[in-house]
Amino acid sequence: MILTLQIILIISSLLMALFVLLHKGKGGGLSSLFGGGMQSNLSGSTVAEKNLDRYTIITGVIWFISLVALNLVMHFNL
Repeated sequence: MILTLQIILIISSLLMALFVLLHKGKGGGLSSLFGGGMQSNLSGSTVAEKNLDRYTIITGVIWFISLVALNLVMHFNL
């Protein structure tokens, strides 16, 4: 049980990092420092960006649940 939760946690952590890095900069911060703020967003949110948002949220929920479950299993020795 612990090994399964650890594997899920590792996979979801890697996917979470990948999905966050795939997001387009919204302006400000480091993206505009290197010239990313010069572009105007005329098309709005695309379907790909909305799907990426959904995948990021789902991955974050899976990560959080596996983290809490792993903590509970290790604490109570289930």
